[in-house]
Amino acid sequence: MNRKIKKQHTHELVSEEIIKYIADKGLEEGEKLPSVDELVSLFGVGRSSLREALRYLEAVEIVKVINGKGIYVTDSGSYRYSGKVKIDNEKSFLLDILDVRRALEGKAVELAAKRITDGKIEEMKACLAEYDARKQEGLDTSAIDYEFHQHIYDAAGNPLLHSVYDSISELVKKFFSGPFGVKELFDNTYPFHRTLFEGIESHDWKHALNEFNKMMDIIEETIREY
Repeated sequence: MNRKIKKQHTHELVSEEIIKYIADKGLEEGEKLPSVDELVSLFGVGRSSLREALRYLEAVEIVKVINGKGIYVTDSGSYRYSGKVKIDNEKSFLLDILDVRRALEGKAVELAAKRITDGKIEEMKACLAEYDARKQEGLDTSAIDYEFHQHIYDAAGNPLLHSVYDSISELVKKFFSGPFGVKELFDNTYPFHRTLFEGIESHDWKHALNEFNKMMDIIEETIREY
C-alpha cells in the first residue's frame, strides 16, 4: 500500500528561507530585513505566502513586523541567528506549546477512542506499520510521526477541535522538526504510539489517554533536561 507524506506548504519553506537569510547575513536584534516587495522578489514567491510566513515567524518571535516601518529581527524569541538555538528560550516555547497540545490532543485522544471507525482503525494500523518500517531501516520518522497524530484528530470526529488544532499546527510541528536541532530527541516516545493506538482501537479511552500522557510526560522531561 502506497502512502504519501504531506509535503511542506510554501509558507513553511519561505519561513525556513527567511531564517536562513538572517543567519547568512548575520543579522542581529533590531536589524531590518528587506521590504516585503524585495523578499517576494528574492524568494520568488507570492505576497500571500510571504505574509503567512511572516505571521508564523512573528508568532515564534523571530521577526517583528512594524506597519509603515518594516520587518525587524527580534531577540526575544527562540533562535540565535548564527544557526544555533537559544536553548533556554526554545525550552520555554516548547513547554508552552506542550501545555496546549496536552489539552487539545488529550481531548482528541478521548474522543477518538469513543468514535473511531473501522476504516480509520485500518488507516492508523497502516500508519504504524510504516512508522515501524522506517524506524527499523533507520530512516527519519518525523513526518510519519506527525501523520499518526493527525489521524487522532481525524478519528475524534470533531471539526471544531480539528480547526483549533490546525490554527496552531505550525507551532506544534516544532516537535516533529527536530527541537534543539536534534531530530532523534523524542525517539523514546516511539513505543507509546503503539500502546496509545491499542487503547483507541479497543475504545478504552482511559487507557489511551493514560498512554498519551506518558508520551507527553517523556517529552516534557526530555525538554527540561536537555
